[in-house]
Order: sequence, then C-alpha cells, then structure tokens
Amino acid sequence: MTTTAPATDDVSLVENRAGSVAQMFFDRVRETPQREAYRFPPRSGAEWESRTWQQTGDTVTRLAAGLVALGIEPEQRVAIASMTRYEWILADLATMCAGAATTTVYPSTMSEDVAYILTDSGSRIVFAEDDVQVAKLREERSVLSSVTTVVTFDGTPDEGKDPWVISLARLEDLGAAALAADSDVVQQRMDAIEPDHLATLIYTSGTTGRPKGVRLRHSSWTYEGAAVAATGLLGVDDVQFLWLPMAHSFGKVLLTTQLQVGYTTAVDGRVEKIVDNLAVVRPTFMGAAPRIFEKAYGRIVTMAHNEGAAKARIFDWACRVGRTVAERRRAGEPVPRLLAGQHKVADRLVFSKVRDRFGGQLRFFISGSAALSREVAEWFDAAGVLILEGYGLTETSAGSAVNRPTNVRFGTVGLPLPGTDFRIADDGEILVRGPGVMAGYHRLDDETAEVLGDGGWLATGDIGEIDVDGFVRITDRKKDLFKTSGGKYVAPSSIEGRFKAVCPLASQMVAHGEQRNYCCALITLDPDAIDEWAGRHGMGGASYEDVVTSAEMHEEIAGYVTRLNEQLNRWERIKKFVVLEQDLSVEAGELTPSLKVKRRVVEDRYRDRLDAMYA
Repeated sequence: MTTTAPATDDVSLVENRAGSVAQMFFDRVRETPQREAYRFPPRSGAEWESRTWQQTGDTVTRLAAGLVALGIEPEQRVAIASMTRYEWILADLATMCAGAATTTVYPSTMSEDVAYILTDSGSRIVFAEDDVQVAKLREERSVLSSVTTVVTFDGTPDEGKDPWVISLARLEDLGAAALAADSDVVQQRMDAIEPDHLATLIYTSGTTGRPKGVRLRHSSWTYEGAAVAATGLLGVDDVQFLWLPMAHSFGKVLLTTQLQVGYTTAVDGRVEKIVDNLAVVRPTFMGAAPRIFEKAYGRIVTMAHNEGAAKARIFDWACRVGRTVAERRRAGEPVPRLLAGQHKVADRLVFSKVRDRFGGQLRFFISGSAALSREVAEWFDAAGVLILEGYGLTETSAGSAVNRPTNVRFGTVGLPLPGTDFRIADDGEILVRGPGVMAGYHRLDDETAEVLGDGGWLATGDIGEIDVDGFVRITDRKKDLFKTSGGKYVAPSSIEGRFKAVCPLASQMVAHGEQRNYCCALITLDPDAIDEWAGRHGMGGASYEDVVTSAEMHEEIAGYVTRLNEQLNRWERIKKFVVLEQDLSVEAGELTPSLKVKRRVVEDRYRDRLDAMYA
C-alpha cells in the first residue's frame, strides 16, 4: 500500500522550495533580519545571549569566506566534532554556504573512529569544539593526510607562522579579509550550488559494524524544511529548545525547518541541563528521543509516590481522570459535567505542575529516533502534554512521517510528509520514496544497491503496517525480530517499550528468545530513580550495584514483569530476567549516541547471563 500526505498539507511549499540550504538560509535572513534566530547560555553573566537572523547571517558570511580562503572547494567535506551549541550551527551553515559539505562527528566518538570517519570522508577542514576534541586529532594526525586545518571553538590554537589548529575568531578574520578583497566571494559559491550537490555526510552510529556515510543532498534538506512547514506543525512565533546531538539527522532536520519557518531556537547540548533550561527558555516545542520521555515519566511517577500515601492516591486518581478525559476527547465524545469538574481539580493539583516542569508554554514535544511507548505517550496526553511521534532514518534525512497536532493517533508515527510515499513489501518491510531519500552510502556502492531499489524505493529495515487512514505503524526492526523454538515471532521493542511504561524504575530492557522455548530479559534501572527507592527502603547510602542486585529489588521488578506479562501473548511473556549491575551507556558502546540499544553488543557482552536463564 502506498500512502500520501493529507490534502490539508500545503504542498506548494514543497514544489517551490529553495534550490539549496544556503539560499534557504539567506532567504530567511532577508525576510526577517531583526527577528531573534538563536539564543544560547551566557558566556558570562546570568542572561542567555541572543542573535538575530541578520547577525547570524553576517557571521556565517565571514566564516564561509574564511573557509574559501583556506582553500575549500565545492562539495569537499568539512567535519564538525562538537556537542550541540551555537557555534556548531554557524560552522554547519558556513560550510554549506561555501559550497562544501558537512561531515558530522559525535563528540563522544573515540579517536580511532574519528580518524576513520575523517579519512573515509576525505574531510579537509575540521571544526573541533575544545582541547579534548583537538587531542583526538593530534593523536591520529599521522593518518589524517586530508586534514589541512583544524578550527577550534574553545580549544588552544597553535602558535607560529603556519598553524594546524586555529581559533574560530582567526577563521572569521580570514573571511573578513577575503570579503574585503572580493565582496562576492561567498555569493559566487552559493550561486554555483545545484540542488543535487552534496550538503551533508552523516555517519550512522549503527548498532553493528563500521559506521556508513550517508550522502544527503541540498535538495533533501530543503525538502525536509518545506515539507514540515507544509504540515502547519510550526509557526514563526514558536520557540524551540534544541539539545539533540547535531551529528544526528533528527537535530539537523529541526534546524532546516527553522530556516523555512523562521522560529527561534535556544541551543544547549548539555543533557544534564535539559530540565533547568526548559524552565528558563520556556519553549513551545522540543524534539527528543523516547528515552527522555520515559525518564521524565518515571521520575514524575516515582516522586509522586514518594510523597506519602495520601498524595500518591491523589496522583493516581488524577491520572485515571486525565486518561478518561483524554480518551473521550480523542474519540470526539463530550466530557460530562461531573467528569469535567473532576478534571479541573486533577489539573490544578497534578497536571499543571507537570506542565510547569517543562516551562509552562509547551505546545508539544516531537519524538523520534526510536519507538515511543504508546502508554507513555497517552500518560503525557492525559497530563496535557502532547507528544507527536514521527519517523525517519538518516537515509531519509530524518523526517518521513509525523503525527499532526490536530490529527494524532498514538501508537503510530503519523502520516507521511507531503511528497513522501510509503509502501509495505511482501515481507512486511516498510519502503519509503521521496526527495528526502539519500543519494547513497559514501564509497559503498554494493551497500547502496542493497537498500535502494527500482523507482527510488528505500528499504528501511523496519517492519510495519499502514492503516486505512494512512497512518504508519512501526512494529520492530526487521533484524531485531526473533522466532522462538515454537515458531512464534516476537517483536522485542514492543515488549521493551511496554515494560518502561509500567516500571518507573526502568532504564532499559533487552528482550531475548531467538530459537529458545521462552523469552527472558536483561534489565537495567535508572540511577536517579534508584537513589529515591533506596532511601524509602532502608538502603539509603548503599551503592547502586548493591541496591539493584538486592533481593528486595528483584522482588520489586518481578512485580512489574508480572504486570507486563498480563499485556502480552503467551509466547511473548518474560519467564526469567536479570537486573544488571550497571546501566547501559554510550561510553561503554552499548547505546548509540541517539540512545538506541546496540542489541547485538549487549547480547554478546552478557551472553553468559542469557545462557544461564535457559540452563
């Protein structure tokens, strides 16, 4: 079945979009020069700093001219190794305005893998955030033959006549001098950009094997911005809080949409500061991975139940009332007067406080990069916090489908963006076709041919279905589905999402059962939630490992597993489980930077634990 976007989408925006990201950016500068474009944490003092579109455009022009002065040529690669911050955006825009292409590098990437990405991409210039990132480059300099210059945001530049590492200010000075000599140097580069020219080379973090470079065109990004704008999802008066890693396509697509729409973006990539920043920024929307919502849900539920039996009863009552009202509203049914009165009380006592945690101005969250638990989404909806789940891959420039604020179906990833088509293959795999689909994998023709078929259809690797109204539902990753020894197929991510919805202590679950006669699971627990639980159970001050491996905790988790199993088919039920002594992490190589579990890595690392559950 092939689906198209709803008739209410303004497809003219897609059909008449800019020819390049550079044009898109400067169209925005010309249209709203004095509106606020970006704000970011203070370099000094207490107030966040702010930049207009015109100020941003002037800086980007000088940096782009600086790149040209350093010898960068059209479509050559310029890498960025940094956490999310305003300078990342400047570097990215300057790279594309110089006609070059951005190579993204997660700041958590080990030096050996950084060297692989830079060498494979042929990157000539690298923006490195600080001395930590610069040190990785120095360590691997002997193999970085293509890298001619490193530009650091906060790090220490080299001294001497011919430095390898220069400051961002030095790059801007080089650009100013180049513009003084030829004021059209950047404009000439932008005029030469074709829609099919390479704009970004994003290396997939991957759950197995070496990362692959995904080649994304200017036309893909301009399409994404125009297509999201065409849905009416966002407006010029919106305020985004952006913390997502910019090396991931989800963060990039939200920036591209900003160029099309013109809203303000507040930028700070420090994950530990998200809650504090929401109170300061007071955004109208924010994109995030499901783990952020699961963690917030667990934190809110745990805190409510820690405040005594009376407050816990009020909280649970409010949740039941909120769910009932939300269900009736979604079904288009009236809310009876008594129930409406109860809901006002529930909102005042509980839900308004939940919304205040997110700044009080939120219209919705956007969830992407992994499957969002339907139960978690519905709980937030009951609290008056809408989460719009979307879908896309790095190979589709992130955005392919999304729920609309006025047309939400929980448990689905929404309707396709205008210009993108979905189809279900005979084996249940989702196929996607549209302007956002990649040009291919960098220097990997065979791998490209495996996923890009006739007619431009991309094999996503996801299993799913399309309902009669065109909503797309993702069942699981094709490679993650497993079959029990009894011949029954199991979709592990569905089980894992449900567990995190019923267990507020949970961080991760990895369900297992390939060719086994029953399913088992590895479970990790959230450190913040564990601290509070330990204090209430006479274990305050005990180590994380001692708490999670205690008999009391095993009994607690067993209760949640029982609740989970009540929702599952017989062959899906978790018969045995192990709580691991530590949480999964990006640093340990068990999670991708976008917080997806590297299932094969985890299973291999804990093979003895898994085998023991079948002994």
